[in-house]
Amino acid sequence: MTAWARWCYRHRLVVLLLWVGALFGLGFAASTAGTDYANVFSLPNTDSKRAYDLMEKAFPDSAGDTDTVVWKTDGGSVRDASVKSRVQPALDEIAKMKGVGEVAGPYTGARGAAQISRDGRIAYARITFTEQANAVPKDLVQNVVDTAQKAERQGLEVELGGQAIQRVQEPPQGLSEMVGILAAAVVLFLAFGSFLAMLLPIGIAVFGVGTGMFSVQLLSHTTDIPDLAPLLSSLIGLGVGIDYALFIVTRHRRGITRGMDPEESAVTALNTSGRAVLFAGGTVCIALAGMLVTNLRFLDGVVIGTSLTVVLSVLAATTLLPALLGFLGPRVLSRRQRRRLAATGPEPEQEQASSLAARWSGTVQKRPRAIAALALVVMAVLALPVLSLRLGATDQGNDDASTTTRKAYDLLAEGFGPGFNGPLQVVVASGDTTALVKDIQATKGVAQVGAVPARGGVTVVQVVPTTSPQSKETDDLIDTLRDEVIPKAKVQAHVGGVTAISKDFASVTGDRLPWFIATIIGLGFLLLLVAFRSLVVPLTAAVMNLIAAAASFGVLVAIFQWGWGLSLLGLGKEGPINAFLPVIMLSLLFGLSMDYQVFLVSRMHEEWVHTKDNARAVRVGLAETSRVINSAALIMVCVFMAFVLSGDSGAAMAGVGLAAAVALDAFILRTALVPAAMHLMGKANWWLPEWLERRLPHLAVEPKEEEPEALSADGPASVVHGYVRTADGEPVGDAAVTLLSKGGRQLDRVTSLADGSYIVSVPGPGSYLLAVTAGAHGSRARHVVVGDGPLVFDVEVAEGEVDAVN
Repeated sequence: MTAWARWCYRHRLVVLLLWVGALFGLGFAASTAGTDYANVFSLPNTDSKRAYDLMEKAFPDSAGDTDTVVWKTDGGSVRDASVKSRVQPALDEIAKMKGVGEVAGPYTGARGAAQISRDGRIAYARITFTEQANAVPKDLVQNVVDTAQKAERQGLEVELGGQAIQRVQEPPQGLSEMVGILAAAVVLFLAFGSFLAMLLPIGIAVFGVGTGMFSVQLLSHTTDIPDLAPLLSSLIGLGVGIDYALFIVTRHRRGITRGMDPEESAVTALNTSGRAVLFAGGTVCIALAGMLVTNLRFLDGVVIGTSLTVVLSVLAATTLLPALLGFLGPRVLSRRQRRRLAATGPEPEQEQASSLAARWSGTVQKRPRAIAALALVVMAVLALPVLSLRLGATDQGNDDASTTTRKAYDLLAEGFGPGFNGPLQVVVASGDTTALVKDIQATKGVAQVGAVPARGGVTVVQVVPTTSPQSKETDDLIDTLRDEVIPKAKVQAHVGGVTAISKDFASVTGDRLPWFIATIIGLGFLLLLVAFRSLVVPLTAAVMNLIAAAASFGVLVAIFQWGWGLSLLGLGKEGPINAFLPVIMLSLLFGLSMDYQVFLVSRMHEEWVHTKDNARAVRVGLAETSRVINSAALIMVCVFMAFVLSGDSGAAMAGVGLAAAVALDAFILRTALVPAAMHLMGKANWWLPEWLERRLPHLAVEPKEEEPEALSADGPASVVHGYVRTADGEPVGDAAVTLLSKGGRQLDRVTSLADGSYIVSVPGPGSYLLAVTAGAHGSRARHVVVGDGPLVFDVEVAEGEVDAVN
């Protein structure tokens, strides 16, 4: 990483021009080529898929998405000539549009009469497209909406519903991304106190997400990429892009304030935090690839899109960022920091004990049992709602009350009953359809049954339930038809329709979810095992990830399934959790939580390798990383919550769920429960059987430190000696005095005598760290500079003091 970072820093103009050229070049190519997103939604070996295949074969013009135009008159009847003269021409115009297979209105034939409510005030027409909803061009859908709503007049309301219609009422693309970026900018400015430093993570995220989105758009012409992929790619790309740059910039700023040359500081930051960024990005991609285990084809494109965006975000953070740091130089610090640096010189290489992070770290060390118990109770309470988790599919009834799809849904429920919005299609291939219709009509939960004339030996029986499409009673009705009614009638039939497809998808997802979770946890465990040479650390991470997942899904259930706070978010009404959400959300959650685990434990591991003091390693790691982890998490929360504005219920659920998961993971798990548990487990955190140690490959998250110069045969080049005393001047005996290299490698270790005196050997002139641990008097560490001769250095310790060293 050192040579890479130095080259990018010194050739910053070349690197910047390459990235600008890539962004604009990909953008031009993508805008010229357009998009070709394809939602390959297939559920092989399911009853609803067999029903769809029969429908597509026998009724090719009716196998596409079916949407509705609903109208209501305030006075009179929809049969009146004044209403018919406005609505029928609009329906005729829609029927002539290319891509519309059939328009079945209420003003023709006996079947049409059934499309008028009993009171005569509400009627509807069915528009059947030749393609499934996600494949219908948006221009065609918008043309249908505009044509239908031209028929409106005072006293005549016209609304449209259906999956295709829902796609055209989403807010403008990019709104949620812009809001997320602005919120992140505010957090970054408060964290850095510098406008230029704030722009760095934002710029990296823009380049990473921009090149990723354009690349995904181009890839849509060569492979099946669903239109959900760009939204999720921008969601995850913004989060990791800003976070990764934040970690590196924070390390760079710390190096400058401690007297390092800007170039050396940037190289060091890339060689330390940059390595962790590469590792963390790899874990995110592996977690995303875990979605492939589900064998759901439409997720393949999501994996490609999101993984590519993460890779490009990591590449931007490790190449473009050092180039931008070269342009800024010392200006990456705020003016106040630059003035203080010029006036007082470099800061000592330590976090002061008065800092909030160091005080909290000391508190966790002193009270690990109480803090761990409190954190577990909080997470358990939040996870309780997950026991009532019900997977399914939201429909227009969950849309905001101001949308045309929600209004059409409510009008149909008002005129024809709640089950009318999700009719079931019993597709009969052979057998006595008449007897089947009678049996279905006698089944509890069925409001209306009607058979469509057979074609090609296939008959379709439309079944309207008495309950709404997303209710549990409707799911039970589907099971009853499949398990009891159809076998009793001795016919070959399958239950299909949007509601049945949603139920089957939820069942398939639920069956494959345990394998998916086991896969991503297992892969994460192996990565951490190799990186940190420990069995307990990856096991702790796996357990914490499961706790975070349970608590975040508990929050989702409380909000979206129980309806707590939905009105405040402007997200319609409650319903089941989207069946695809657990797979996508768990992939992102495990990847992002692994990031925080890597950044936290890598610093602890670094300290453990150098000192073999678990308490110090956990304390120092938490003190030095908690602030940046919490800042990064706050940015993630802002970015994810902004996706509530996307207009897509799935993206809104994912945004709220991921925001809750990241907040709980960073503020409770990584800041409290993980360090408390590691304090309780002591040295067992770093245990690894020798036979496994010999067989594991080496994967270093931290850079390999250069070996110190060897001591000469005549003895050390110099020494540091002095006394360890209290603030009152009393000598402190039996204090452990350790001399460390700048990187933290232990060079010498002695115990102070009864009079507090000590002497440690130094390999040669240079900068070192002198750490003192004195039991009840706490720990102290100081930066010392040794010249050609011995250095006299006295250390003052205070009872209860904690000093975290970087």
